[in-house]
Amino acid sequence: MTINPYVPIVGLLILGALFALFSVSIAPIVGPKRFNRAKLDAYECGIEPAPQPIGGGRFPVKFYLTAMLFIIFDIETIFLYPWAVSFDALGLFGFVEMVLFILTVFIAYAYVWRRGGLNWD
Repeated sequence: MTINPYVPIVGLLILGALFALFSVSIAPIVGPKRFNRAKLDAYECGIEPAPQPIGGGRFPVKFYLTAMLFIIFDIETIFLYPWAVSFDALGLFGFVEMVLFILTVFIAYAYVWRRGGLNWD
């Protein structure tokens, strides 16, 4: 009798979902309920919160560019793991394709770096 190879993955996903649901549902019951003005205020690293315009303030575009850059590198990492596992089976073709992929990502990184997207004013 063989077990389907996806059974452990599905089991882990179910276990994680059950833990998340349990944590969210039990927190209001067992958590402390001592509210005061300081706890209800926004926390900004120990600094008094700055007044915000109605509807929220605008964020500089650099925040979004940096976030997109991190997403690109996360996606690169996601593609590198399966490639590393099947490196022997892919041969030279897989190696060349991954070099081209990494080169493309680093060209984007160099462009953002050259344009000053990583400099904080």
